[in-house]
Amino acid sequence: MLSYYSQLGLRSLRRSPLLSSLMILAIALGISASVSVATVNHLMSSNPIPHKSEQLYYVQLDSWSPFEPAREPNEPPDQITWTDALNLMEASAGLRQSAMASSGAVLEPSDPDQNPFMVSLRLNFSDFFALFDTPFLYGSGWQREDDEQRAYVAVITRAMNDRLFGGENSVGETITLAGKPFRVVGVLDTWQPVPKFYDVTVGAFNTAEDVFIPFYMKQQLELSNGGNTNCWKSPDGEGFEAFLNSECVNYQFWVELPTEGDKAAYINFLNSYVEQQKQLGRFERPLNNRLSNVMQWLENEEVVADDAQIMLYMAFMFLFVCLVNTVGLLLAKFAGKTPEIALRRAVGASRKDIFIQHMIESACIGILGGLLGLLMTLGGLEAIKQLYGDYMQNLVKLDLTMIAFAIILSLLSSLLAGLYPTWRACAVQPASQLKL
Repeated sequence: MLSYYSQLGLRSLRRSPLLSSLMILAIALGISASVSVATVNHLMSSNPIPHKSEQLYYVQLDSWSPFEPAREPNEPPDQITWTDALNLMEASAGLRQSAMASSGAVLEPSDPDQNPFMVSLRLNFSDFFALFDTPFLYGSGWQREDDEQRAYVAVITRAMNDRLFGGENSVGETITLAGKPFRVVGVLDTWQPVPKFYDVTVGAFNTAEDVFIPFYMKQQLELSNGGNTNCWKSPDGEGFEAFLNSECVNYQFWVELPTEGDKAAYINFLNSYVEQQKQLGRFERPLNNRLSNVMQWLENEEVVADDAQIMLYMAFMFLFVCLVNTVGLLLAKFAGKTPEIALRRAVGASRKDIFIQHMIESACIGILGGLLGLLMTLGGLEAIKQLYGDYMQNLVKLDLTMIAFAIILSLLSSLLAGLYPTWRACAVQPASQLKL
């Protein structure tokens, strides 16, 4: 019966191609606008590491000015100082932990035909790679001893490996960064968490860094600061070392705590650490340490912007307008079928049969509109990518979840739009239409 009614619905669409095309187009436009914006919001608010997001915690210490909070109403800084980063790493109070920062340097290729170019750097400790389960194409991350010995080692991305070594296994090769030779110990496979949760200060949707090197290289090579650097007082002295030892915050810290007991123990450790630092004249504010898991951290940092949410609401309002137009078109279409409906009723079709037939016809419109809407969505996402450039390149991918969402949304929308016109069609009295 479903197959029969589907055939009737498709035949009905072909009998009135103009009205049918307008309804399909109205549904497609609404679906395209809604799904395009919903896709961006979906990726912006997605869990970038779902299997570990409840075990990874971002550390915040309130080392800010005693006279005002870092952010209202009483938020600690969103980064920590160099001193605190090293102290927390030395304590090793979690299962895994890594202080990190962003920077940049000139890379000099070994191929004389290639010119030197700037690369983005991620300064981190050896635990970084296990902490975030980064995939490797070749080799692995460096060892803890390399951190301690300030070894000149590096992990590069797949894209960088393709550029420098033609995609070959480059483990053991040497690259020159900031004038120093670094031995490649690993090549990351494609890895681009969205959002880029491990450091939102450099842009939550920017691409991953080109090269990863030990954290101490910051001090060894006097590398520049990346991301946000905030200070509540000036460094005591001049020069690079004075800045490192200042109360300026420019470093991130993540720790892996598998259980709630580990989290409670780590909070106690942080509180004890701050109390010790208070005795040294630091941390003049009341205790205000924070541990936020991945999704809490993204929410705290408002990664999904308010204007993106407003755009989503507006897109669904546009879909509603399209549905209202579809209702009007369906009313006109079904009104033209009144004699046919009356005849079917006269020869024995029940109101239920008429209702099912016309709802299936509405569903056909929705499915066709959804498929056309998906094609239009692909074009819309590409337009967004061209308009905003690299900033949006990781947010305009139509995954299976959003494809399913588009089809279901179009089907539900068309069924809702068809309810009133179908009810009106079922209310036709056969006697008023049939003539002797």
